[in-house]
Parts: sequence; C-alpha cells; structure tokens
Amino acid sequence: MGWWAAMGRGRGEADMHQPDRVSLREVAPRDGLQNEPPVPTADKIRLIDALSRTGLSRIEAVSFVSPKAVPQMADAAEVWAAVEKHSGIRYSALAPNTRGVQRALDAGFTAVELVVSASETHNRANIGRSVAESLAELPDICAQARERLASVEVIIATSFGCPFEGDIAPAKVARIVEAAEAAGAGRVAFGDTTGMGTPRRVTDLLDAIDTDLPMLMHFHDTRGTALANLLTALDRGVVEFDASVGGIGGCPFAPGASGNVATEEVVHMLHDMGVETGVDLEALIRTAELAQEIVGRPLESGVLRAGPRSTKHASRNSTQDESDAGNLKPG
Repeated sequence: MGWWAAMGRGRGEADMHQPDRVSLREVAPRDGLQNEPPVPTADKIRLIDALSRTGLSRIEAVSFVSPKAVPQMADAAEVWAAVEKHSGIRYSALAPNTRGVQRALDAGFTAVELVVSASETHNRANIGRSVAESLAELPDICAQARERLASVEVIIATSFGCPFEGDIAPAKVARIVEAAEAAGAGRVAFGDTTGMGTPRRVTDLLDAIDTDLPMLMHFHDTRGTALANLLTALDRGVVEFDASVGGIGGCPFAPGASGNVATEEVVHMLHDMGVETGVDLEALIRTAELAQEIVGRPLESGVLRAGPRSTKHASRNSTQDESDAGNLKPG
C-alpha cells in the first residue's frame, strides 16, 4: 500500500487535512550554524542544551563532514560528547557519505541523515560526487546502520529547484525515493535548499511520490513562502517538518540558500490552528534570543521580533493623567 492510500485518499487528491499533532525537528545547531562564521564549541553546546529544554522531541545536533569543506562543523564529536542528552529527544547527525555515517555511528548516534541532491550539479558541489555514486553506497550504509541498531533517513536536497539547474522534475525526486526505500532507509526528507518551493511545487512533488516511508519537509523562507508551503504539505497529510530557531541556516554550497523557516513561527502558527507540537513557545522564543546572541546579529524571525500574537502592549495614552485625557476633543 502506498503512502497516499494509507492516508485514505488517492494520489493527487488535495482535501483539507489538519492533524492533531505534528513532529518538528530542530535543525539550528547543524543547518543553522553551518551557514554562520564558526561558533565556539561552548556556544553550540549551550544552544543544543537550551533547545532540549523547550519540549522539542527531535534535534539535528551536528554533521560529520570534511572540516576543510565545512569548518563550522569541525568540532562535531566534541559537541556531541558534551551536550546533555535527554531520554525523550531523538538526536540525529547528518553525513554526506559512508565515512561520515561511520563517524556518526562511532560517536553514538542512533539516527543518521544521509544527504543526496536531486540536482547533479548541486550534488557535485555539495558532496563532490555524482548522484549515482551517492545512491550506489546507500544499501551498504543502511546495512551498517542496522547492525548498530541505528536508522537512516535520506534527505533529498534541491527537491523543489536548484540554483544551478533551475526546476527539478518531481519524477527525478521520486526515483531517489524509490532507491532509498529499496536500500532500506527508514524515512525520506525533501529539502527546499534555496527556498525555490511554492505551494504549487509542493503539490506537484507530492503527486509524484508513492512510498510507504514516512516523509518530512524541510523548507527555507528565502522568498517568503515557507509557511505557505508547510500548510500545503500539512493539508496533504505530511506531519513531519524541519525548522530552525530564529530562522538561521542555509547551505554553503548553494547560492542564495538563506533563511530556514523559524521554529517559533511554525509553532506559533500551528498552536493557533489547534495543532499540537509539544513545544513551549515562550521557552523557544528565549532560545531564539540566545541564538541571536550567539551569532551576533539580528535574526529575521517575525515572532522573535514581535512576540506571540497574544502579546499586549500598553496604550500610548495609558500614562496620561485624567486632566490630559479630559482635554481631548472629538475628532
């Protein structure tokens, strides 16, 4: 039975679907900080520990990549060894290849994400190999993970478009999903690497996918469409999403890959819709303030700047005494 059939409707059928709960994976410690100037190890640990106290159930903590290519992640093993591990949180690490996956498993991770791009050009820029070469090692990677009682998620970068190649055919993404399922991966994720996704592109992609694997969406807000894309996916039955506190993040190997959707904006919107996330919004906003302090620049999250919609402010006239108020004339 395919994924859409399991949801009780056919592929291409887009009725309204609002779940009671969604699962969010926080990616700021990895996807967020990899796009900033190198942050001290102690600050990375502070950020992960703070996120662990917000009610988040999933955190992408580090990536095991070449320190020459991504110096921001050179201390991955050191960071992971020092963070406070909470039993109710699923921590994961990203890796680009067999060597990175092995390092993640050796460090003690039981959830590993392998990234492969739907774009040949981006895959070579990001990983230094062809898409076929990345897919060829998938079965061995999944077998290694099973031996270590770990799971593998395949993240498909540039699923909604590539800054080098332009539009990406959904059928090309679907073929990678098929390869991931055949190799024994436990789930797939679709990355909007440079914020090229729109609700139409989300619909087109989901129309092309037929899989039993759980699916996750990773949206960037580069062009202001992330929340609209998330709602479109939600209406189609997707209940797993990535987000980054403060909206930090991007890809060093993709021009224009800025602005992950901010976790506090996603939580703020979903909670007002009656969709539970398990996350304490106030604690999350405080953690976004910490992230802003760590990166040393103002972050673009609207909820971080303005606070929740329920925030009340004193009227400008509230400090006027009664005599002043009494002198006001009707307009």
